[in-house]
Amino acid sequence: MAKRKRLSPAVITDAPLETKAALGWVGHGTRRAPIADVTGDAAERAAFEEVADELQRARSEGRMVLSLPLEAVDATHLVRDRVAMDVDEMDVLKDSLRARGQQTPIEVLDLGQGRYGLISGWRRLTALQALLKETGEARFETIKAFLRTPEDVSDAYLAMVEENEIRADLSFYERARIAVQAAATGVFPDTHTAVQSLFSAARAPKRSKIMGFTHLVEQLDAELRFPAAIPEKVGLALVAALQGDIRFRHRLLEALRKADPQDTTAERRVLDACLKAPAKSVAVPTEQAAPGVTLKASKGRITLSGRNVDAALLADLRDWLARRS
Repeated sequence: MAKRKRLSPAVITDAPLETKAALGWVGHGTRRAPIADVTGDAAERAAFEEVADELQRARSEGRMVLSLPLEAVDATHLVRDRVAMDVDEMDVLKDSLRARGQQTPIEVLDLGQGRYGLISGWRRLTALQALLKETGEARFETIKAFLRTPEDVSDAYLAMVEENEIRADLSFYERARIAVQAAATGVFPDTHTAVQSLFSAARAPKRSKIMGFTHLVEQLDAELRFPAAIPEKVGLALVAALQGDIRFRHRLLEALRKADPQDTTAERRVLDACLKAPAKSVAVPTEQAAPGVTLKASKGRITLSGRNVDAALLADLRDWLARRS
């Protein structure tokens, strides 16, 4: 007869037992199937990607407020329409930023490599730069911004002008200057087109005055120290004097250099004095405007004469005047 194998007593150890629970079972029907893990992970990834895509769209569409380093924003990307900032206005803005922080984001476009071009918000950027320099506080090292994607440079200029038309009381000189500068840099084919495009929302009389001030910018921008302070009436009078008297510009520049005005009041006195001074009578100059067309110009009058002054020229002139208005 075979001997029975003697059973040894059970030995209790710390080794884990292989149980159904250890294999993923905790009672009937409670095991998490592998397919559920895969499905759950895929759903989480899809949700994350959807959120990431929405954030990217919000950023690119200008719906997300970005926090940018001040030094990353190029304020010279566009020629600015504001010539000068009133000291008192800047102090008020700085006090507001110091007390409440930046409430309204600026607008920028992405230049690549971590650089951004300023579209609108020059005053806020300038004020924060001044506060950082004065205080050294870390809270002034960044600026809130909306990212814009204008289709071309002209749209960026238009955005800047529209923002300042709403938020700032720009002078006629400043409006005219941005039109002249935009045309000079090739954004628009000429100054007239620049005025019509940038200030398309303005009424025709206002655009006409801005166009008048462009002549002041073109002839005196390098000589005037406080042009933004020139009132509408005085500016238009200066334009008329420049166009009606070929020697007026020379007399005005001579008076400005002699007076060397150090503030707006002093410069205004020079302008008023030159406008009140009687114009010296001079012979009306004659020039050959085109083959067979002689031109004479004086204040309030232009005379064309010659063999080629005919109905065709008159039709072309009328068409040009209609497009210019």
